[in-house]
Amino acid sequence: MTQQRILDPEQIQTQDPSAIVRIRLPERATLFKERAARLRKLADHNPIGGYMRLMAVLVDAQQQALEHLDVQMPSAEAIANAQRHSMPILPALGADRDPQWRRVLRRLADRVEAAGAITPTLAKVLDDLRAMSDAQLDAQADALLAQRYAEVAPAIAPFVMAALQTVWTGLASRIDVKDVTYVDAPGVCPVCGLPPVASIVRVGGAFQGYRYTQCSLCGTEHHVVRVKCTNCDSTKGIAYQGIDGGNPALKAESCDECHTYRKIGYQDKDLEFEPLADDLASLTLDLLMSEAGYRRASANPLLYPEAPADQ
Repeated sequence: MTQQRILDPEQIQTQDPSAIVRIRLPERATLFKERAARLRKLADHNPIGGYMRLMAVLVDAQQQALEHLDVQMPSAEAIANAQRHSMPILPALGADRDPQWRRVLRRLADRVEAAGAITPTLAKVLDDLRAMSDAQLDAQADALLAQRYAEVAPAIAPFVMAALQTVWTGLASRIDVKDVTYVDAPGVCPVCGLPPVASIVRVGGAFQGYRYTQCSLCGTEHHVVRVKCTNCDSTKGIAYQGIDGGNPALKAESCDECHTYRKIGYQDKDLEFEPLADDLASLTLDLLMSEAGYRRASANPLLYPEAPADQ
């Protein structure tokens, strides 16, 4: 595993922040479509290629569901209240979750089944999901959004999260970016309050050379300077680690202050880099980072391993 340590973070932080586009809202028409295509491309010769192709089918279903989704936008009063308190305007952990997310979940399950290639294991997962009550599904959603992974059923969690992603992406894609305030908590999405899945250094136009974290829920991208931990905000002990001979566009950005890491991708090395898909496709790097003593700052929304018994 190769390592490149950043020695002088102040050089990047001296850039004029007023010239940087702070928020990139998700593209409603293309986010899931592009993610599904990337998952399929990365699945070839990947140790979990079969699972990635299944997730591509699920992501395709997300795009289809989003095209017909009509979500209730927050009121002007709710937005103003969030702005007054420097809170996300679409809080994922609020008490007013739109119940239609459960209808979206069942549509996703139906579309995955209709796509064919259903194994007995997957058929049981879908049957178990359909048999769950509204209260049980809401409990799973609560656990996922609050990152209480010991309470999560790993097999159904990607489907639950996919439904929540569809609803929140629908919301985030229709807000006015000028309504998005700065939030007090480091690292979280300023739109919904959840952590990012990974970050991307973009190319082209106003985004050239800037790093954005991509929210694991609503898909919003938020500018973060390129030598800062996306988990604890530290600029000390930041290092970039990759696999010798591996994908040069993908690194793990580690922090010696909080001992966590997140993946970071570089579009100048691979224009098609997609944060969630590329993160899922690089489990070998996760294993190496774990062996080096670092833990993931947050889970990939489409993969939830069994939680340790003592978690």
